Amino acid sequence: MTKAVDKRDAAKTETSPRLWEQWAESACGRYWLDWQRRVWSDLPLARLFPLDPAEVLRAWTEFGETLAAQPALLDRQLSLLTLEQLRLGLWATRQLTGDLVPAPLPTPPRDRRFSDEDWETTFPFGVLRQSYQLWSRWLSETASRLDLDAPTRQRVSFYLRQWLDAISPSNFPATNPLVVRETIASAGENLRRGLHNLLADAGQGAISVVPPERFRPGVNLALTAGEVVLRNELMELIQYAPATKKTFAVPLLILPPWINRYYVLDIRPGMSLVEYLLAQGHTVFMVSWRNPDASQADIELEDYLRLGALAALKAARSITGSRKVNMAGYCIGGTLLGILLAHLAARRDSSVASATFLTTLLDFSEVGETSVFIDGQQLAEVHRRMDEKGYLAPEELSAVFRMMRSNDLIWNFVVNNYLLGREPPAFDLMHWSVDGTRLPRAMQEYYLYNMYVRNNLSKPGALTLLGTPIDLGRIRCPAYFVAGAEDHIVPWQTAYRSARLLPKAARFVLGRAGHITAVVCPTGGRRNQYLVGDCAESDADAWLAAHTQSREGSWWPDWVKWLTATSGAKRAPPTLGNQRYLPLMAAPGQYVLEG
Repeated sequence: MTKAVDKRDAAKTETSPRLWEQWAESACGRYWLDWQRRVWSDLPLARLFPLDPAEVLRAWTEFGETLAAQPALLDRQLSLLTLEQLRLGLWATRQLTGDLVPAPLPTPPRDRRFSDEDWETTFPFGVLRQSYQLWSRWLSETASRLDLDAPTRQRVSFYLRQWLDAISPSNFPATNPLVVRETIASAGENLRRGLHNLLADAGQGAISVVPPERFRPGVNLALTAGEVVLRNELMELIQYAPATKKTFAVPLLILPPWINRYYVLDIRPGMSLVEYLLAQGHTVFMVSWRNPDASQADIELEDYLRLGALAALKAARSITGSRKVNMAGYCIGGTLLGILLAHLAARRDSSVASATFLTTLLDFSEVGETSVFIDGQQLAEVHRRMDEKGYLAPEELSAVFRMMRSNDLIWNFVVNNYLLGREPPAFDLMHWSVDGTRLPRAMQEYYLYNMYVRNNLSKPGALTLLGTPIDLGRIRCPAYFVAGAEDHIVPWQTAYRSARLLPKAARFVLGRAGHITAVVCPTGGRRNQYLVGDCAESDADAWLAAHTQSREGSWWPDWVKWLTATSGAKRAPPTLGNQRYLPLMAAPGQYVLEG
């Protein structure tokens, strides 16, 4: 009987028209969506809460239409929902009578929204939390069972989650016990301060996630001593002062992302990867990317290769006198490093002794929730905005990343700043995350189309840059990959597939952290754990099954030990700059300070 019903569901799904598509393609639908987007984009609060109402409506429409076309699933899910509601009603009744029995749905251990004790023990807050969790879980599980293709299911689930995160009872002053207590204790002063904070943020177009003017490179960030030894129209190259009497002969050159500033890798003493490398005897060079403006709209990916990676590599070799250079790339900087290695391999240039990829994609076949923003309609909107300005504004990209972790990066600050009327905590990594740079139109259009849409970097010879075909299969240097199990931007499984694109088996590290904290993982840090091993297994699941013994602490020592094999003997450290590359100014340089 079940099989017959399932076949009926499948048939209805195949033959039922897509109501959203029919409406959105009609003249009335197109006019309404265009009008709605323009009205929403003109509202100051829209920049604080980057929800596209049209996408939320689209998700609800597809959810309802598909569920209605699967009556067996609908019957089953409604039965489960009814049973859970009956259990919740019984528990709420017992709580009203003073019988404090355990709640039917425990609070997720890492959900900070409901950490206050009143969410567990006090009426009506406990019932509000339980009801919210019940509906959230039911909608999420139902969406995951819909007969949809994978991209559509991911989009529907994503926007349903955005809506569910937004309507959490923790986000409203009358239904959050912490806010209620604060309002009573301060006679409403918290709400007055919160309104002031809200109006200030609406004026600047972004939620304040750190206190204003609390952090500044060269003052309390990016403090490691060094000199800018090269500057061109796209980047500055910093050479750091040695910290040991002798240093390895082969230097290390780091390519950070150009979406944010370089100093995430030199955040502050005790957490600085640069500081740690210098203490181990490495000569370190760091690229500091410029923040392009509208006049540089035509900068292309080739320019980042030519003026960035290649120019920095040439300078590092000249200053140190080393024929080879170890290199590392973080995020999009790691993607550029892969392109550089393939470019050098096509020219039979073996200048790079080893390559380290920090939370990097070379294979873009599965990019997680980022794919939600890479459909035709949204790409067209991105291109339209870039054509108007000549670049993609950093706050637009930041909004995408915040939505991937909206509870932590949006609604947490809504409660803190606007409902409790407090100043956001002073957190240096959070400051870095919003210290973004503009992305030139030409580079960004090329990158989105060739990486995210076509996945051309993974295809031998599909890209040609600076006159050479890009084939990752020709790379021969040893490689080290670092990924984060909780990374929403670079899913670790895709990072593993990226490592498998290289002919030599790379060393692969999987940290139990996210996109930033998987990399900024200082020694002595609490609760740091990672898995490590050669990526000889055919896929990520097989690798995880074969590597179950976690190591405690930071992966930095493992990396430094691995680097030793390609770093040469130790000798007197090189000078800061030379006759060809004269020191221009002290680190952190000029470009990192430009708005």
